[in-house]
Amino acid sequence: MKRVILLSAFLLSQFGTSQLLKTDGQKIVNDKGENVQLRGLGLGGWMLQEGYMLKTADFAGPQYKIKEKIAELIGEDGMNEFYKAYLKNGITKQDIDFLKKAGFNSIRLPMHYNLYTLPIEKEKVKGQNTWLEEGFKMTDDLLKWCAANKMYLILDLHAAPGGQGNDVNISDNDKSKPSLWDSEENQKKTIALWKKLAERYKDEAWIGGYDLINEPNINFTGKNPNGTDEMSNAPLWKLQKDITEAIRLVDKKHIIFLEGNGWGNNYNGLTTLWDNNIAFSFHKYWNFNDDATLKFALDLREKHNMPIWLGETGENSNVWFTELIQLLNKHNIGYAFWPMKKIDNIAGITNVKITPEYQKLLDYWKNGGEKPSKEFAKKTLMQIAENYKFSNTEIKNDVIDAMFRQTTDNSTKPFKNHQAPGKILATDYDLGRIGSSYSDKDFINLWVSDPAKRSEWNSGNQLRNDGVDIYKTSDNQYYVGKTEPGEWLQYTLHSKIDKAYTFDINYASDTTGKIVIKDASGKQLATFSLNSTGGNEIWKTVSAKGINLKKGENKIRIYFESEGINLKYFEVK
Repeated sequence: MKRVILLSAFLLSQFGTSQLLKTDGQKIVNDKGENVQLRGLGLGGWMLQEGYMLKTADFAGPQYKIKEKIAELIGEDGMNEFYKAYLKNGITKQDIDFLKKAGFNSIRLPMHYNLYTLPIEKEKVKGQNTWLEEGFKMTDDLLKWCAANKMYLILDLHAAPGGQGNDVNISDNDKSKPSLWDSEENQKKTIALWKKLAERYKDEAWIGGYDLINEPNINFTGKNPNGTDEMSNAPLWKLQKDITEAIRLVDKKHIIFLEGNGWGNNYNGLTTLWDNNIAFSFHKYWNFNDDATLKFALDLREKHNMPIWLGETGENSNVWFTELIQLLNKHNIGYAFWPMKKIDNIAGITNVKITPEYQKLLDYWKNGGEKPSKEFAKKTLMQIAENYKFSNTEIKNDVIDAMFRQTTDNSTKPFKNHQAPGKILATDYDLGRIGSSYSDKDFINLWVSDPAKRSEWNSGNQLRNDGVDIYKTSDNQYYVGKTEPGEWLQYTLHSKIDKAYTFDINYASDTTGKIVIKDASGKQLATFSLNSTGGNEIWKTVSAKGINLKKGENKIRIYFESEGINLKYFEVK
């Protein structure tokens, strides 16, 4: 009797006081029956790298090709040493603590099967599954960090044995070997892996669910190579059903997430569901944020009376992020943004800093020339692995602000603590929505909705993820460029006293132009008539006196009344 009571207490501690997820009609709920909207981030780039994440896309897209390039320079042992450090540093408890503090409540883990089991080509006995501790240990640690933060962990098989589609980068697909769909062995290994994972995590309440196959993209019978025109998708539904049945032999509690063909969005041929604890995962990139783009997913939810989850999205501007989350909130749809870390990017919540030495490796791999020494290449790559540590990344506060505060709050916040007198960089304009902290005419990256017109939203692609075009000079300074009439930037300044200040504007332009400074109410404070400086990066300074700032907080706006004015900074004296 005592043992039964202890076991019951253990189960209660695991589930009764925690937040085990399940489906309830069209909602995802916890064990108290409360609606849970998953606000998540996908840890893309950790267990599985795509070329664009490491800036190798031009010559090495799938991970196995990236590894070949690295081994070519530092040998197989050196490559393994790099990846050991890369995986160790890529995600740590610090990362998860930070994500919780930022406002996320869930994590999507994109898994590469080869961290959990051997490829079929390397199994000594055909049909055997050799289990590798590395992937399971990484998952155990991640789950522990998530549980400590009361965050859900959703397991996502991002690279299935053999690869699940013709978009080779996303699943590390080596076309010289049998794919998931061409090989019964690969399918059996996939099923066995999921059963093994379910056995290990069946009693873990902070496991949010199992995302069975990421973004299948394959033409079983159709003409489109990525499966967007498939009508039955029979092999896809059969395999996901077989995986579900294997999971349910050991785990009857956790949600199963299904993904359709065509990168997750083609659900043709799915007539009935084989389990009552299923949710659908769709993906959304580079299209409009309106009800029309969600219609197919909302219809799916209604038809099957099951929840939908936006399992992957991102790679866009802050404006797009804010608008998308507002749309998802309206429809009670959870989400997982993508990805966590990339080298030299502005659209993620963190940036991994590139180094000049790594750029030399990239240039060699792309263009050839003199081969870098083994010592130089290894030192360079180990520094990149070091840069993946959370403490060495650059936090993108503008992205975080857009994903959380700006979804409900139209006010502005200072980007930095600007004091008068003082020097204010043009790139340090306030945090806030477009129309509140800045105005720019190009601010969203759209091309799926209208493929003929891929919009440009940040031509400079530096520092911040708004529409404001930020560029880097040859001596590694930053400026706001590609300005157009009607665009403006707002800055919050603090003055210790009421005072009439002098403003110095540092600008460059190859034409004449005009800048006007106003306060946030629209009152004009100063006008600057600008002569050509002789070039877009030839900098000159002009001054205006008698600009009144009150004691305390002042919000001022710099308006561009002509195009082609590049602004580096202004100084308040």
